[in-house]
Amino acid sequence: MVATNVANASTPGYVRRSLEVSEKILGGSTAGVQSDGVSRSENQSLTAERRNLTSDLAQADVLSSTWQTISSMIGDTAEGTGLFKSFGDFETALSNLALTPESGADAATVLSSANAIVTEFHDLSQMVVSLRTEADREIGYGRDIVNSALKTIETLNSQLSGMDRTTGAAAALVDERNRVLDTISEYIPVQAVPRNYGMIDVVTPEGVFLVAGTARQLEFNTSSSFGPGQTFENGALSGLSVDGIALTPGSPSYGAVSSGLFGALFTLRDQDLPTFSAQLDTLASDFISRLSDDAIDPTKTPGDPGMFVDSAGTGDPGLAGRIAINAAIDPAQGGATWRLRDGIGAIAQGPTGDSTILDKMLSAVKQVSTISSNGIQGAFSSTEMAAQLASLAGQKRLQNESILSSTTAQYTMIQSAEQSENGVDTDTEMQNLILIEQAYAANARVIEIAGQMINRLMEI
Repeated sequence: MVATNVANASTPGYVRRSLEVSEKILGGSTAGVQSDGVSRSENQSLTAERRNLTSDLAQADVLSSTWQTISSMIGDTAEGTGLFKSFGDFETALSNLALTPESGADAATVLSSANAIVTEFHDLSQMVVSLRTEADREIGYGRDIVNSALKTIETLNSQLSGMDRTTGAAAALVDERNRVLDTISEYIPVQAVPRNYGMIDVVTPEGVFLVAGTARQLEFNTSSSFGPGQTFENGALSGLSVDGIALTPGSPSYGAVSSGLFGALFTLRDQDLPTFSAQLDTLASDFISRLSDDAIDPTKTPGDPGMFVDSAGTGDPGLAGRIAINAAIDPAQGGATWRLRDGIGAIAQGPTGDSTILDKMLSAVKQVSTISSNGIQGAFSSTEMAAQLASLAGQKRLQNESILSSTTAQYTMIQSAEQSENGVDTDTEMQNLILIEQAYAANARVIEIAGQMINRLMEI
């Protein structure tokens, strides 16, 4: 038993075993000792707390890493990269062109910086779609893993109920069942409820049974596409349920999951990422609107778009993924960059030194406008609004990093306490081996002396 403990000191989920012995009585007299079975040194309250923190840690880790990705894609004022940098570069290029309206090189720079903004919007919009798709796919994987684990617990329950639970084999099965519970707790917080004959039921903290004699199965359907208008609320995306009880985080059901990988993945798919996508659309809509003001360009038809357009003309949602350069100013689309100076609707070039339209465009970009939409509130210029979006993403990243740091510290502390209570102390076990060796040698010597005494008596 001691050797088994030492051999499994680093095995995940292994709980220290000890052999329970008692005095053996025959005919009213002591006849040595007898083995009463194998005991497991398990502190169930510590294990339950560690499982709860496993769920919290899994959720915090996914949310933190995702928002790190989003924040790095947007960029910020400190790094000078991403969307914020693109807006700053565009404003600088437009300012230079307003000073030298005759410069074809400066006009090409404005067009290049405008294309950079479009590219950033498209990349961020596609990133949102990719992250939502990945989250939905991971939920599907998690459903399969949890369902398989629940069936495994049902099988282990059945095996334990039909065997002597004081044996080493039974202890190994209990260890395996605990490892399966640990796997489930990464996706959804669960509690083990002891039942007769060594069996357990598995229930969520909200009171939804996942194993009650037999294993229940989680239900979820993955989606094949993720448009901006596809949400769980409008029925376009699947939720998570078991036997008709909704487990989807954020749903009004009493069984709604609040932690674990499922909690993180649903939060990203249905809340955080759609909100961020809407903020991107708000920024794109504001930018298009600023440069489409009829007061800027008298050559275009009133109400028509200016330098930037919605390629589908449908507006929100998904505008950030459709924003494009007006074909009239883009040589790649049959246009000409001189229309930046002379107007979108200009048929021929005007005076090369006329910067009237360019000055109005620059003023529109720099104009401080009040906005309160999709979590963006305040008065901003276009570049400041891009900085605000970067700031909001940075705040979300820092918030989730703080939660992850706190949860990690708690998990490490409770895991250490659990290991101290339930794990194997190799120093103690090696001391036990020495004591066992000494006891064995002493017993062997007693038997040897007794044999010698009998032999001597026989000789006499």
